[in-house]
Amino acid sequence: MVYLWSMASVRQILPNYTVEDYERWEGRWEIINGIAIAMSPMPNPKHQNFSTKLGRIFDEAIEKSSCNKCKVYQPIDYKINENTIVNPDLLIVCKPIEGQYLEFAPILTVEILSPSTALKDRNTKYDLYQNEGVKYYIIVDPIKDVVEIFYLNNNKVFEEKFDSTFNFDGCEITVDFNRIFEN
Repeated sequence: MVYLWSMASVRQILPNYTVEDYERWEGRWEIINGIAIAMSPMPNPKHQNFSTKLGRIFDEAIEKSSCNKCKVYQPIDYKINENTIVNPDLLIVCKPIEGQYLEFAPILTVEILSPSTALKDRNTKYDLYQNEGVKYYIIVDPIKDVVEIFYLNNNKVFEEKFDSTFNFDGCEITVDFNRIFEN
């Protein structure tokens, strides 16, 4: 626990959860900087449909490019440190994952916005993925039918990207994001 003292000498106790705590919990959770975040309720059907389509689109693009070292994953535990573990909606990883958790930055992460996660995805996770060295961060807004693509520039800061060609450690793919909005 972290104890904070205010000007009025009122003690405020903030939790500081770890991966060890996370492993004992039931349900869907994330921990960011020791703060537990419930991932309930399950995403709505449109969100789930977009996630399925994106996974298929990226998987097909990787196969078409003959890139055999990169793999697409639906939510898996991405352990950044002992008090931060997140579950991006979709990830692309180009190295083998050893053990229960992904413990290094994926090459690409996708977050599909929902009303309960939009603020966190646009701010906290944006900063987190940028600081961890994720090369591409994609935010999908299923309400506005918009895809925002960010890439990590040489200064290690995300910049908006306006095309849908990606280079994954020598594997180049192009993705047609319009396919996720088709019925």
